[in-house]
Amino acid sequence: MVFTPLSGEEFMYGRQKKFLLLTSAALAIIIPIALSPVYAQVNGQANPQPAEIADPSQRPKLSQATMCERVDNLAPLRPGMVFSVSNGQVCCYTSFDPVPQATLVYHRWFHRDELSTQTRLRVYPPRWATYSVIQLRDTDKGPWRVEITDQNGRVLNVLRFSIAD
Repeated sequence: MVFTPLSGEEFMYGRQKKFLLLTSAALAIIIPIALSPVYAQVNGQANPQPAEIADPSQRPKLSQATMCERVDNLAPLRPGMVFSVSNGQVCCYTSFDPVPQATLVYHRWFHRDELSTQTRLRVYPPRWATYSVIQLRDTDKGPWRVEITDQNGRVLNVLRFSIAD
C-alpha cells in the first residue's frame, strides 16, 4: 500500500464530506425526537390537546390535596393554611387513587384572584402522587388559592391559603 499525501483542496473536500455525513446522520436522529409529543411536552412546546375522557369511571379520582411547606419522599411535610414568606416556598401536594389511565392534571396557582402560574402534571395508573412548588417573595404576601383541574378544565378541588410575614 502506497501512501499519497492529499492536496489542501482534496483534504478540505474530505472534511466537508465527513461533516455533511455526520450532520445528516445527526439530523436523522434528532428531527424525529424533536417532533415527538414526549419531547414537546418536556420542553413546554404546544402538544395536541388530549381527547376528553367522557366516561367518568376513566377519570382519576383525587384522594388527597393539601398545601404544605415541603414534600419529602412524596409525603407532604408541615401542612397548613398560613405560610411564612421566610420559608421560601410552598407546595401543593395531590394524590390520585385510582388512576384508570394515564392523563394530565393541572395545579393553577392564583394570587389575589390573578393566575400566577399553572403546572401541568402527568398521573399514571394505578395510583399516583405529585406536587408543584412556588418560590416565595415579599410581593407574594396575601391570599392565594390553587385550583386542581383535570385535562379538560374540570375543577377537582380548590385549596385556599395565605402567605404572611
